[in-house]
Amino acid sequence: MPEPRFPAIRMRRLRAKPWSRAVVAENTLTPADFIWPLFVVEGENKRVPVASMPGVERLSVDLVAAAAQEAAALGIPVIALFPYTDPKLKTDDGREAFNPDNLVCRAVRAIKKAAPGIGVLCDVALDPYTSHGHDGLLVDGYVVNDETVDALIKQSLVQVEAGCDIIAPSDMMDGRIGAIRAALEQAGHKNTLLMAYAAKYASAFYGPFRDAVGSAKALTGDKRTYQMDPANGDEALREVALDIAEGADMVMVKPGMPYLDVVRRVKDTFAMPTFVYQVSGEYSMLMAAIERGFLDRHRVILESLLGFKRAGADGILTYYALEAAKLLRAG
Repeated sequence: MPEPRFPAIRMRRLRAKPWSRAVVAENTLTPADFIWPLFVVEGENKRVPVASMPGVERLSVDLVAAAAQEAAALGIPVIALFPYTDPKLKTDDGREAFNPDNLVCRAVRAIKKAAPGIGVLCDVALDPYTSHGHDGLLVDGYVVNDETVDALIKQSLVQVEAGCDIIAPSDMMDGRIGAIRAALEQAGHKNTLLMAYAAKYASAFYGPFRDAVGSAKALTGDKRTYQMDPANGDEALREVALDIAEGADMVMVKPGMPYLDVVRRVKDTFAMPTFVYQVSGEYSMLMAAIERGFLDRHRVILESLLGFKRAGADGILTYYALEAAKLLRAG
């Protein structure tokens, strides 16, 4: 049969009313789609604005616990924690990452006490703890793989023992998912989830985050020997396949908006729980335009997040999580 044409088909009919647009919407956004990254700092009742991320603050442990309660009340299912480590505690080997009473571990325990129903995700990488700012151990100017994996296992175990629900290795070392999974099993943590930063690119969009965790000034060189080349898409599928085979429960693409094609390919290829990180540079880029009045704040926040869902993401790590959840609740 010939395809119907105008005027028999008028595509605008379904766009004419709010209710008709709603009833045929292909994708929806809810607070349950969000993971809210929080930056933790030493102190009590302490808020420290992150200059390069307008509206984002480093919070002391007590305020992180209160933020988790607010998030849980809005239906946000998971908090992600990133520490601002005292420079005096940073060492070449990042040993503060293995301290069971470090900032992240104390924050995990406080969240679990204040909001026991919310999930806690902990980043696994050494960059907040190393004096050189790299995600792993540096030997003769090169981040060594296998020795770093051993360190990441130790970091993962102290986080899980503090109460962390989701271990999220962001380091991009080869073999770390399998090694961490084996260590968790051996230690009896059989139900701990692993979210692999499976396709993490060596991106220019991470700058504000490095300010937030205090690694920007410390970083020597760059991270291109372990993070992925932005030119590559097929390689991302290989990375994801390896992490799934090694025991990842969920996979992530990072950054988000410049890599929507990768999100779609990952979801279509593996049909795995697929997450995306709307990283600090994306957040700050939008905020710069919002603050200058170039973009409508509420509309552009929700549109940017909905774009990740349309690309195939099951969930989104976003600094807009709390604000977006409030907007969605308000209708």
